[in-house]
Amino acid sequence: MHVRVTDREGEQRELEALEGWRLMEIIRDWGLPIKAECGGACACATCHVYVAADWVDKLHPPREEELERLDEAFDVRPNSRLACQILFSPELDGLTVVLAPELD
Repeated sequence: MHVRVTDREGEQRELEALEGWRLMEIIRDWGLPIKAECGGACACATCHVYVAADWVDKLHPPREEELERLDEAFDVRPNSRLACQILFSPELDGLTVVLAPELD
């Protein structure tokens, strides 16, 4: 299984993904620059990503807690999600995301 991630410089990478892992963990463990300061507890918005349009409806809808954290994020879009709230499964093989910009 794989996930396609475009970093903040525009480089797209295809990362091997493990079932049951959070997308945030996959991105972080492959060394891409994602802060994920809270470690996946949905207590910050530093793992903010943009999900490709053709994948948005394939993900479970965001819970209220995730929406509240996204309210704190920078440059939120309709396809914004927190990578810590996306658990990788075989149905998500090929998922495509872009790392959202960080606040300086």
